[in-house]
Amino acid sequence: MHLSRFNRLHFAHLPTPLEPMERLSAYLDGPKLWIKRDDCTGLSTGGNKTRKLEFLIADAWEREADCVITQGATQSNHARQTAAAAAKCGMECHIILEDRTNIEHSSYTDNGNVLLNLLHGANVSTRPGGTDMNSEMEVLADDLRTQGKKPYIIPGGGSNEIGALGYVDAALELLTQANSQNLLINHVVHATGSAGTQAGLVTGLVGSNSGIPVLGIGVRAMKEVQELNVLALAERTSEHIGIGNVVKHKHVEANCDYVGLGYGLPTDSMIEAVALLARLEGILLDPVYSGKGMAGLIDLIRRGYFSRDQNVVFIHTGGSAALFGYPDIFTDK
Repeated sequence: MHLSRFNRLHFAHLPTPLEPMERLSAYLDGPKLWIKRDDCTGLSTGGNKTRKLEFLIADAWEREADCVITQGATQSNHARQTAAAAAKCGMECHIILEDRTNIEHSSYTDNGNVLLNLLHGANVSTRPGGTDMNSEMEVLADDLRTQGKKPYIIPGGGSNEIGALGYVDAALELLTQANSQNLLINHVVHATGSAGTQAGLVTGLVGSNSGIPVLGIGVRAMKEVQELNVLALAERTSEHIGIGNVVKHKHVEANCDYVGLGYGLPTDSMIEAVALLARLEGILLDPVYSGKGMAGLIDLIRRGYFSRDQNVVFIHTGGSAALFGYPDIFTDK
């Protein structure tokens, strides 16, 4: 897979570290745990969307766009990184945020990623939960065109076949690191939402014949829906790369038992996971994605899903800025 054939800018600090989590492994008395630090990609506190934006913003430039539009939830990590990428490239950025949680506290509505969007100079507007956000982006794009601008729409999460290239590349990067460390990876685990990260990882790992399974811990959709979304995007990504129909349904696995009451709503297991990583490894997770992803991994370890001699890599997708939108849930932990 020669990804240099595709337009790409370079925002991220790569390769991101692949580190052992020795204290957490000992605490759980489980498999050997590793963490791929995609919270260290560098763009506005880092996160997984930076890899996707390297390809997406490059495509926008190729199409001579002068502004970008995207959407997400109130504390969207993707929105924050898109705003930063646009600022770095001198492009106007328009963000539409959907209220998916009904949390009205000012810490949530004005702090964390919301504050960073504004600091990066983005134009931010909000919509109620349940809004057709894709239609809202199209309406905004039409309005900008009437003003003589050339907008480029980036889907939520940066999750299309262009953005997913970022995690095809991440899969190859992970394999290179594992090979150089003589590390046999038995499983990759991460939080899965808009499907782009998992679709890219699966495409890269299956397409390179690595034999490494990927388990996505869902943060929003039901298992059947999540797996179909990932599979569909992986198929489009494989076609975009030109490697044929290599990804099958058997390669796509999502566990959506850790969503709780809904997207972005705290769970006890997420709070425990965030506290454990902070206190045992000095690593900050986020309450929406990586916190629930780690909660799922911890519970699966306790249930004996992995054997003690296996190496399990957790992809840390970043998002710690969102912690400042949820200050009250950690104060007594």
